[in-house]
Amino acid sequence: MTSLKTLAGRPAFGATGPRLLNPQRRWAQVHDVRFLVTHQQNARLVDKYKDKLQRKAKEEGLKDVDELKAAYQSKIEWQRKKALTSAASAVLETPDRTPTSPPLQSTSPYPAPPPPPQPAPASTSPSTSKTGLPPGVKTLSSYIDLDKTLQLPQREIEYLWRLRHASDKQSLCAVIPNQTYSRIESTARRHPQFILPLPREGKGAEIHFLQWTFPTPTTATVLFTHLAEFKLRGEFAQPHTTVTHHLDLREEKGLVLLQGAVVEGRGLTVDEARWLLMCLQKFYGGEGEQPAKRRLLESFSGGDDAFKVEELLEEAEKIV
Repeated sequence: MTSLKTLAGRPAFGATGPRLLNPQRRWAQVHDVRFLVTHQQNARLVDKYKDKLQRKAKEEGLKDVDELKAAYQSKIEWQRKKALTSAASAVLETPDRTPTSPPLQSTSPYPAPPPPPQPAPASTSPSTSKTGLPPGVKTLSSYIDLDKTLQLPQREIEYLWRLRHASDKQSLCAVIPNQTYSRIESTARRHPQFILPLPREGKGAEIHFLQWTFPTPTTATVLFTHLAEFKLRGEFAQPHTTVTHHLDLREEKGLVLLQGAVVEGRGLTVDEARWLLMCLQKFYGGEGEQPAKRRLLESFSGGDDAFKVEELLEEAEKIV
């Protein structure tokens, strides 16, 4: 690194910089033009009103104009400050007024800077949409006509729901009875986070992290993420699969419609995502006594050191 001493001895323009052909003379003087103009204006005013000022000085019992100026010096300063204050107030109020004349045309060769950004209106706030929903959350009415669907029997609703997603190769869909979903939701609210294994042929198992959220009263969402990525990025990790449970038909039809999507290129196939969904249903909504699965959920949620991945793998193998 170049030392400060070397930089201090280096010429300002470098070795190849232009030289001054006519160096400035040391006796040259620079005058403040503003002082010269002001002094000349004051002198002209004194000459113009000299007679009046002399008469005023005699009326006040003073010797000459200089004594008159000295006597009224404080009043003159006060008037000047008052004038400056009024002018400053006028300048500060100018931006609030609507201009009545077109702006001056700029002669600069560069384009004018963009106007300052305006604050977004309340209706387009990033935290909520026009419908009051969190960003990225879709209601069931964005997929089907709810009024017409409520008039159909359960079997037709299931058929139409599967047909609705049949053309999307990356989608997941299912129809869950309300009784089964009630068990799943009850467990999910107690244990909103968990891990599930995904068997890999010849490579053991790959662990995935899941998280439940309940963004609206009629939706429940599960986010699946690679555990390795979640450990690395935390809350900024990108899920590879998102599954939403729609509860709009839960009361009247006894059905919960599931819809999900697998992000292409995130290292997971649709069939593998279906396996994770099946594991989720077995761990969260299994019927009968399942002490081993319940113990794994409780120990994981409580951060218990007794949680063993080996036991998780054993319980997952029983699902097949």
